[in-house]
Parts: sequence; C-alpha cells; structure tokens
Amino acid sequence: MITEAPDEFAHALPDSGRLIGLDVGTKTIGTALCDAGWMIASPASLIRRKDFKADMAALADLMRAQSVKGVVMGLPRGMDGKDTPRTQSVRAFARHVEKLGLPLLLWDERWSTMAVERAMIAQDMSRAKRAERIDNAAAAFILEGALAALGRL
Repeated sequence: MITEAPDEFAHALPDSGRLIGLDVGTKTIGTALCDAGWMIASPASLIRRKDFKADMAALADLMRAQSVKGVVMGLPRGMDGKDTPRTQSVRAFARHVEKLGLPLLLWDERWSTMAVERAMIAQDMSRAKRAERIDNAAAAFILEGALAALGRL
C-alpha cells in the first residue's frame, strides 16, 4: 500500500515497530531509522546506487535486519507543489519498494535537504563531511516530519 495520507499509513501499521525513512537520489539512497515506539529518528547507512537489482537487495537486507514495519519515502515535488520528472522517478521506485510488502508513506521533502544543510553549516561542519552525511540526515528529517504527523514525536 502506497499513500500520501499519514492517517491511512498509520492504520496500515502495527502498534509499534521500526520505520525506515528514505531519501532516494540518483547516486545514493539516504536511510534513517526510528525506534519501535516512533520517538527518535536517526540517520542510518547510506546505500550507494549501483543498479536497480542491487539497490533493492541492499534496501531489503537493511529493512529485514532492522525489522522494519513501514517505509517513509521523501517525495521531491517542485516548489509549486507539482510533480516533476524526479517526482515521477521516485513514485516508480516506491512501486518497487511496495513489493517488499510494507506500508509506504510518500512524504513531501521539498525543504529537507536545504534544512539539513543549513543545520550542518550552523554546526560549522566542513563541506566534505556535509557531502558524506547529508543524504542520511535528510532521510532522518523526512522521517521526523512523518513521525510528527503521526502524533508520535
């Protein structure tokens, strides 16, 4: 099940269990995980994209190892709120992730990377460290937004 409605997503989830946040890019997939009580989202491992089959295998392995019960995937809409070619690409990726059998929430991520980068700059983080950590931090930001909408954060 894929939805953009937090309430619908919440009804499809068990009462507890880890959720994974995804920031799907063309070169990497940033990941973040929350605890089983849906209170804290933390950056997890970065998946460097190779080919579709390898990407899906890496994602499935991570989800299985972490006992994930639901997926929150960033949806990169245009600043006007409309779909772009990148949005369509992420929707297609979501249809493949849905085959893993978990509820999936598409979450508006328009400001995630910008907000995370500003926070990293405020922490005086070097450009190299920002580049290394930004995708997973953006995934955590996306997941935190969804947790807040679910009323758990």
